[in-house]
Amino acid sequence: MPGPLRSSFVVLLVSALLGTGCGRQAARTDAADLSGRPIRVVATTSLVADLVRHIGGERVDVTGLMGPGVDPHLYKASEGDVTRMASADVIFYNGLHLEGKMTEVFEQMKQRGIPTYAVTDGIDTTRYRSSAYFTGNYDPHIWFDVSLWMEAARYVAKVLATLDPAHAATYEANARRYVAELETLEAYVRARVAEIPAAQRVLITSHDAFGYFGRAYGFEVRGLQGISTATEAGAADVQALADFVATRRIPAMFVESSVSPRGIEAVRAAVRARGFDVRIGGTLYGDALGAPDTPAGTYTGMVRHNVDTIVDALLGRQTLQST
Repeated sequence: MPGPLRSSFVVLLVSALLGTGCGRQAARTDAADLSGRPIRVVATTSLVADLVRHIGGERVDVTGLMGPGVDPHLYKASEGDVTRMASADVIFYNGLHLEGKMTEVFEQMKQRGIPTYAVTDGIDTTRYRSSAYFTGNYDPHIWFDVSLWMEAARYVAKVLATLDPAHAATYEANARRYVAELETLEAYVRARVAEIPAAQRVLITSHDAFGYFGRAYGFEVRGLQGISTATEAGAADVQALADFVATRRIPAMFVESSVSPRGIEAVRAAVRARGFDVRIGGTLYGDALGAPDTPAGTYTGMVRHNVDTIVDALLGRQTLQST
């Protein structure tokens, strides 16, 4: 089904499901009703699902829509996704247009009374990073600044406590515990980054997802594609980035788990044509976590993997991947 027709179909499906009453949530989100059973949560990305599980603990039953390696910028809701959202007590998504193709579905859910929250709404807008690619919009990749993910955690706790006040103390305690874990994580990131001389902190990736990381931890960041992978890089973008890498003698570039490596491989070939051999330093997790049974299957594991990969590759402390 063509894109525009499919989008219209999904919106009509939302209206049909909710209009017949199967998705009306007034009774399902009643505090008395929720006090005796787990809250049914639908989360969009694996990152958001992981966050809600940490804050909700045993009080939540979380269904994540996007698995490992899924690009949220390009993701379109399926009929099954719509059904799951229509049956949820609450929906959590990232926001700031990360899940751009699902915007209409979120609005339909809100209009029909299903509590629907963007975790980025819990962050002071002055801490958003402006987008150089889309006027008036912000960079949605806030999780790469660990301190911002702490704010998202506190916000999720407030939302759950509002929905289920009988267990508010549980959510608040879980949030305190998780924020303490994230504070330890951020200290680890800063310690590892400090191993790289400031002049060598240049991060080249598949798309511009690491801007918050760069701002928080002192990296100059260049992405081949823009903030959204829906905008493809052209030949001029490849050549411009190759010029930058060759001129600055950047030792390593990085591919991302949810983005095709072809673009970075094209940059590498262009850099080689300029007489410099840049390596592929490894795979970073950008818009999605790793598989659940791997160290990168949680937010903290993903952040540790990324910073270890970046630091070791830029310092030449590991055998770098070649293509």
